Order: sequence, then structure tokens, then C-alpha cells
Amino acid sequence: MPDEQPVFILISCDPRSTGRAFEAMRIAVGIVAGENDVTIVLVGPAVHLLDDDTDDLVDGDDIDKFRTNLKRLDIPFHVEASSVPAGGGWNAAGHPIILVTAQDIAGFVRRARRALIF
Repeated sequence: MPDEQPVFILISCDPRSTGRAFEAMRIAVGIVAGENDVTIVLVGPAVHLLDDDTDDLVDGDDIDKFRTNLKRLDIPFHVEASSVPAGGGWNAAGHPIILVTAQDIAGFVRRARRALIF
């Protein structure tokens, strides 16, 4: 049974220039597989993890696979509202997202059992 306090994962790395964003997502899937509640938050350029075209992302093929796994597990991405890109080409796959503010993110940190920051 999952612990009541989730593990908080904040991803701010740009997946267009570093593999750290994918590694954070991979770790999140591993934590979920261990039957833990996880809150995944994307801020700044990390929102590009949800870009439709993964060709320009480091580890793009793997990102697509892990996004699919998280979607199948009903794990939403909490996305800082001010970071959402304008225009098309973003989250066309309809991955569940929850728009959040900086205050919401601070609340996640306070309630978390552990925090991982990337």
C-alpha cells in the first residue's frame, strides 16, 4: 500500500539539451513501480518532455515510451502554468496534466516524504 506522503519530483532540466530530464522521468516510473505515490512537476524548459515531436529531445524515443507508461498508470504531470508553451506541438497525446502555481509547488514540497530535484 502506498505511503500517504508522496515522493516529489521536480524537473526543470531542458530535455532538448540534456538527458537529465529523461533520467528524472525514468526514476519516477521506478518509484511508481515500487507502489509509491509520486508527484511529478515540470517547470521551465522541462515542459518540453511533453513535446509531440521527440526528435529534438535527448533520449526522445525513450521519453516517448516512459510518457506512455506514466499515462497508462494514470500519473499526471503537474505543469507550472507559466511554463506551458504557446501554440501547437505540445501534449497532443493528451497526457494528463494539472496546471500549478509556484505556491502549489511549495505545498507539494511541504507535504512530500522525499524530494528529488533535477
